[in-house]
Amino acid sequence: MIYFTHKEILWFLLAAAFMLVGYQLYWRYRRRSLAQMGDSSLLDYLMPDASRTAHHWKFTLLFFGTALLIIAVSGPRIGTKLEEVEQKGREIIIALDVSNSMLAEDIKPSRLERSKQMINRMVDRMSSDKIGLIVFAGDAYTQIPITDDYPSVKMFLAGAGPDMVSKQGTAIGSAIRLAVRSFSSSSAIESDEKGSPGRAVVVITDGENHEDDAVGEATRASDKGIRVYTVGLGDPNGVPVPVRPGSAANRRDKDGQVVVSKLNKKLLVEVAAAGNGAYIAGDRINSLIDELDQLQKTELKTRVFSEFAERFQYFAGFALLFLVLEFFIRSRKNSLLKRFNLFQTER
Repeated sequence: MIYFTHKEILWFLLAAAFMLVGYQLYWRYRRRSLAQMGDSSLLDYLMPDASRTAHHWKFTLLFFGTALLIIAVSGPRIGTKLEEVEQKGREIIIALDVSNSMLAEDIKPSRLERSKQMINRMVDRMSSDKIGLIVFAGDAYTQIPITDDYPSVKMFLAGAGPDMVSKQGTAIGSAIRLAVRSFSSSSAIESDEKGSPGRAVVVITDGENHEDDAVGEATRASDKGIRVYTVGLGDPNGVPVPVRPGSAANRRDKDGQVVVSKLNKKLLVEVAAAGNGAYIAGDRINSLIDELDQLQKTELKTRVFSEFAERFQYFAGFALLFLVLEFFIRSRKNSLLKRFNLFQTER
């Protein structure tokens, strides 16, 4: 696979495209001007040494020489060796609640948007760790498998919202169960003296679990050496849930009553305790990062390009060759080459 060190320079290839358009306009204007001067056969007779093709050859060499020179300056590199590299790191899967209740605005701009900001800060602190993203409401879905491609995690995180799940609710247990199945099978499960594993599930939610046995799933995760952390967002007294982000209208149930969402801190504390993790309040993101930093780093295998070969010299070499040839091509026929009538038949 080819990479470019300075991708922004490739925009100058548009200038090469403008060269092509400009030359077409110039050649059309030149032919029109020559036609006004007289008959083409007469002009050929008056200018016997003028070359018909030299202009085309000079422009072709100049065009490709310029394009290749731009590519060379952009720094093309080719990954020549893809291999598995073992690095010390942790595996962390984020289970993000995207149910309608997360649209509540008791935390500005909303519970969901604050959650995204927290995850982005966590990703920015990572280096050799792997991270996965699960979204859940009434059911849980893998948004992005566990990976070390942090930009992709941020990209998928930006689009997370209630519209991406068909079933509403808050199935925390399903999210934990799916997260446990999503860890890399090859990662080692080791412990230090304190028994800190290298894998963890972080559940970010308001805790209004209506679906399953979240505490039981956290216990089963802990039995497999996986810690479960919970992050609670929301007002324990309850706030209305807007119809959509930024809407002044509130959701109502089938009886016409305004839907109120409350933080269920008690459940989240129980889930974290069963998962051998910790409960973190939504406004203490630094505490969560500190907790994750205490996890033991284990050997993780990552497929990376371990060697890159610089290839700019090939593009630069051909560019120089084309530009030198363009310099030596004359608009007049070469007097030396005229002596060799290679294509003229004897009479």
